[in-house]
Amino acid sequence: MAFPVHPSSPNAAYPSPLSAYPNYSGVMIPEIWSSNLVKEYYDATVLSQITNTDYEGEISNMGDKVIIRTQPKVSVRPYQIGMNLETEFPTGGKIELLIDKGMYWQTAIDDVVAKQQDIDQMTLWAQDAAEQLKIALDTEVLAFVPANVHPANTGNTAGVRSGTINLGTQADPVTVTKDNVLELVLSLGQALDEQNVPETGRYLVAPFWVTTLLKLSDLKSTCITGDSTSPLRNGLVGTIDRFTVYNSNLLPINPNQGANDWRTVVLAGHRDGATFATQLTKTETLRSEKTFGDIMRGLVVYGYQMIKPEAAAVAYIR
Repeated sequence: MAFPVHPSSPNAAYPSPLSAYPNYSGVMIPEIWSSNLVKEYYDATVLSQITNTDYEGEISNMGDKVIIRTQPKVSVRPYQIGMNLETEFPTGGKIELLIDKGMYWQTAIDDVVAKQQDIDQMTLWAQDAAEQLKIALDTEVLAFVPANVHPANTGNTAGVRSGTINLGTQADPVTVTKDNVLELVLSLGQALDEQNVPETGRYLVAPFWVTTLLKLSDLKSTCITGDSTSPLRNGLVGTIDRFTVYNSNLLPINPNQGANDWRTVVLAGHRDGATFATQLTKTETLRSEKTFGDIMRGLVVYGYQMIKPEAAAVAYIR
C-alpha cells in the first residue's frame, strides 16, 4: 500500500514556495509601509473671500428656498410752500436663493485592508473629500459670477456713467502685458466706482500669469502690501489700489483658444455681489452590505445667487 509523501519530505514532488519569486533568491524581503504620506497639492480656493454667506444658517436640506428681501428706495422730491405732498408706499423686491444643488462622496475600505493599515484611511479620505469639494465649488461659482455681472461692468464700453472703460469681450479681449496690467486693474476699479460700490471689502481674482505680470510691472512690490505672516495663504497676493488680490487656477478658461481669442478672465467685485450658502446635511459611516468593510459617505447641499450684479466686474483677457 502506497502512502502519500508529506510535503516536507525531501522526496516530495512539490515546488519550493519561493520558486515563483526568482528575484528573492530564496530570501524573503519584508515590506515596510511608511506612515509618512506624499501630500496632495490642492488648488487655492477663494470662494469664502469673494461671496457673502449671510443666509447660510437658514438652510437645512436640498430644495430649501431662502427669500431675500431688497431694501426699498424712497423718492425725494422738491418742496414748495403750500404744495400738496405726494405719498408713496415703498416696497422692496425679493431675490430667491434656491438650494437646488448637491454633491456627495462615498468611499469604502475592506476589513482586511483596514486591519493591515497603520494609518486611518477613512479620515484621510474625508479630508481629501473636503478639499476636492472646495475646488469643485470654487470652479462652479467662478464661472457663474462673470456671466452674471452688470452689463455696464464688462465689455469694450464699460462704465455705467462714462462708457469708456475697455474690459474686453469674448470676441475682442484685452491683450494683457506687464506694461498695461496695472491699467486693467485700475479700470476694473473705476467700473465699480461708477456703480458706487464700497471701497472697503473689494476683491480681485486673477490667474497666476496675470499676477506675475503685476509683479513685473511698474507697480512692483513697493506698491503691493501683503499679509506679513503668510502672503500667499489661500491664494492671497496682497493689496493693489483698493483690491485684495487673490491668485486662482480655477477661473474660467476658453477651451478653444485661437491666436486672438479670449484666454481667461480677471474678476473683481465686492462680497455683497454674490451670496453662497452650503451645508453638510449628511455624513455617516455604515457597514457594507456586499463586502466585509466600512462605507463612509457625505452629502453637501448648496446654492448661489447674484444679489447685486453691479458689485461685480469682469475683464476678458488674452
